Amino acid sequence: MSIQSHLQELKRRHAALDQELSRELASPAKDSVRVAELKRKKLVLKDEMNRLGGPITFH
Repeated sequence: MSIQSHLQELKRRHAALDQELSRELASPAKDSVRVAELKRKKLVLKDEMNRLGGPITFH
């Protein structure tokens, strides 16, 4: 897997986590432990993308 394709996969996973986090935050019975876990996972992906040197743009 090339670095570019790996970065694209990381961005895809980050976006999916972002959507999941948004759904969790919108839930009236949100789980604060789950919210923290999702935020941590997003940060791990962002750090890996930074490490690989890719431009970080999220929508």
